[in-house]
Amino acid sequence: MVPVKLLILGAQNTGKTALCVRFITKRFIGEYDHKKEVTYRCSRLVDQESVDLEILDTACKDSCAASLESSIRWADGFLLLYSITQRLSFLEVPRLKKLIENTKKSLVVPTVLVANKADLEIGRQVTTDEGQRLAKDLRCAFRELSVAEAVLAVEAAVFQLIRVVLDQQRPLPDRRSYMLSVRHALTRKLTRSKTMQW
Repeated sequence: MVPVKLLILGAQNTGKTALCVRFITKRFIGEYDHKKEVTYRCSRLVDQESVDLEILDTACKDSCAASLESSIRWADGFLLLYSITQRLSFLEVPRLKKLIENTKKSLVVPTVLVANKADLEIGRQVTTDEGQRLAKDLRCAFRELSVAEAVLAVEAAVFQLIRVVLDQQRPLPDRRSYMLSVRHALTRKLTRSKTMQW
């Protein structure tokens, strides 16, 4: 089993805990205790690979930045949530992404931006286009969904992040050996094509 650790970040009342519970249990529960930090654990099969998944749902406010940085260092990938009905939650996302990049000391961090509460169209304050543009600016994937209504969309967002994490964890082939194998393959192909012409 491959261990994967995910961290869900976002402003209050964006649906972080609801997303975790929906992914783990496939059920939607509307009200949660926002004072507790909870780590959810489960196993999933992703592209024929067994994944031992831990998802950390933070309850931390700005007052405990050290704890948040510790959680960021712990995680392999990040789900950044905002609510389409709360513009302030959307405006919080760039600060969180910058904190992740600074803490991880990398601009290439597996991240999926999730716009939640798509079922509340009447109260929309953030357009889909704005979300897509922000995701492009932050160099991350984008999903707009409703945790309350679409368990498959929730699974797709989490699986997308798991795949990015797994891709990043796989070792890159040794550049020299890779280049030699490409060179040999091209030489064989050229040799075959020359012999066929004669």
